[in-house]
Amino acid sequence: MPHTLTAAVRHEAEIRKSRFLALAAPIDAPEAAQAFLEASRDPQATHNCWAWRFGAHYRFHDDGEPGGTAGRPILQAIDSQGYDRVAVLVIRWFGGIKLGTGGLARAYGGTAAECLRVAERVELREECRVLCDCPYADMDRVQARLLAAGARIEQAEFDGRGVRWRLAVARADAAALRALYTDLTRGQGHFEAVTEPGPGSAPAD
Repeated sequence: MPHTLTAAVRHEAEIRKSRFLALAAPIDAPEAAQAFLEASRDPQATHNCWAWRFGAHYRFHDDGEPGGTAGRPILQAIDSQGYDRVAVLVIRWFGGIKLGTGGLARAYGGTAAECLRVAERVELREECRVLCDCPYADMDRVQARLLAAGARIEQAEFDGRGVRWRLAVARADAAALRALYTDLTRGQGHFEAVTEPGPGSAPAD
């Protein structure tokens, strides 16, 4: 089962006088990876190399280092430790000694791997999306029970009749949550699974 990070984490290393700083963070969408990288990169550094994975989607970038010596080793560090929905940026300040292609790959991949190794991780659950509604009179009670059962509210819309929620729920728990919801609303609520296309593969770099 893949894992993701519970929070952003950093790890710093000095390798043959070059300073390497790895920054890693959980992401909830490919766009979040790009936002994290843009916000975290150091324009004064020699190189800002990165990789991210979100399901079957991934990207990596060498930022001026020889091809295959930075971004791909960072991605391999993500994959080899069983991470998903994670972005990693490794910033390098050149110290005057060239590392060679093998040395660069070890430096970038190793710094990223150590950053991820020391991080707190949480197991990723396979989720599905559900639309359901609830009258205002039952809203607080139903919401509390759904959250306690592991549902996550992604969106709430209100009208004259009540609230309409978009929930993220563990796929394995969906049937039990439907039964709970039916019981809580005395069979009057609407509980509908949303069909979403699965992620497709994405090219690298």
